Amino acid sequence: MTTRRIFLSGLFAAALGAADSKTMTSRRAKADSPATADPTASFWKNSPVLTFETGRFGEKYTAFLTEVRSMWTPANLYFLFTCPYDDLYMNPNPQTKRDTWGLWDLDVAEVFIGWDLKDIRRYKEFELSPQGEWIDLDVNKNSEPGVFDDKWNAGMESAARIDRTRRVWYGEMKIPFPSIDPRPPQAGREFRINLYRIQGKKRTFMAWQPTQNESFHMPEAFGKLRLIE
Repeated sequence: MTTRRIFLSGLFAAALGAADSKTMTSRRAKADSPATADPTASFWKNSPVLTFETGRFGEKYTAFLTEVRSMWTPANLYFLFTCPYDDLYMNPNPQTKRDTWGLWDLDVAEVFIGWDLKDIRRYKEFELSPQGEWIDLDVNKNSEPGVFDDKWNAGMESAARIDRTRRVWYGEMKIPFPSIDPRPPQAGREFRINLYRIQGKKRTFMAWQPTQNESFHMPEAFGKLRLIE
């Protein structure tokens, strides 16, 4: 292989790697499953695993390297977070029967996802705490300061558990597809997405795709989620 071909191959590989770093994949499951927050469950056996350790401005938080898995069925889209921690900052009186406004002020894992690749400022926000508290929001950022509709209800099922020995908490979201996208899901379909964590009393803010802003609500920075078989 000539030097030029080696150089071009290197550029292609670098470009491919850059693209892949902004795309996560969700594998089709054979059947739906209850949310368990258990990465060893058979449902999650063949799921792709994404990791991130970056903050909002690209800084590194290696101690909090977070794993995210995703699976899908014709009915639901699933996310499973594995979240190492050093301390937990949680609500002393959690309730899980209804959404919890202000959950972002505590320890939380978050998914922001939108189906319309043209209107990127419309998306849904899903949050889950280590204690199983949750909130879902219909977000419209086409006007400022934006509309965050907390009366909207996705019908999400969730589960969370804390392993205090290993200092890791797990959170799973099971989100009905019609609450995300009016179209039936199919392999190859892509969504705009970002993944976040807020951790500890010192407030560590993490983002899969750095927003370069103190706010997580920067849809221009979102990556992509691709459904695969």
